[in-house]
Amino acid sequence: METLTLNMKLDHMGETKMPTLVRIMLLAFGVLTVIYVCLSLYSRAVRRDKLAEEWDAGGISVPRETFISDGLKDYDGSLRRKLILGVYVVPMVLMCTLIYVVNFA
Repeated sequence: METLTLNMKLDHMGETKMPTLVRIMLLAFGVLTVIYVCLSLYSRAVRRDKLAEEWDAGGISVPRETFISDGLKDYDGSLRRKLILGVYVVPMVLMCTLIYVVNFA
């Protein structure tokens, strides 16, 4: 079983290879970025729909687009928006913990 280390190895042409751990982390970061963007866009669309439904229900005196725009500005500063960043934090912490336990514990 290959252990994940940060040692640099030379290939047959004398060039350094990227360590396995760094390659895995870069690949994971790329995949997590795609997931984060999709999740953010979906969550924002759901919030926009809820604001539109709230305005359509009546009783709101401001124009529809102004109401939705103000609601989305509030959403941008909300805790829910910040929790979506957990898409990066949780998998990376779990991956680093697993690598540490397998190699050093």
